[in-house]
Amino acid sequence: MTTARDVAQFMAEELARVSFLHQETVVGLIIMKFGREWTGINANGNSSINKDVLTAFNKLTPDAVWERGERMWRPRQPYDKPGRQQ
Repeated sequence: MTTARDVAQFMAEELARVSFLHQETVVGLIIMKFGREWTGINANGNSSINKDVLTAFNKLTPDAVWERGERMWRPRQPYDKPGRQQ
């Protein structure tokens, strides 16, 4: 049985492999690999990822930041402000 941590681990591995992770892209990958139950549509009409998956992903990737405008995760850079969201 797949868990939220399994999906989050997949996301973390993808981030390490490609250095940035666009939400739309990773949602598609999650659907193909794990099924739609780990994704959804948010209030803005955008593809989204299950909150339990995001919580696990945040724990696995403390040095990743969320680029809100680009809707993607990337490694933290020296110029980034404190916090997860940039």
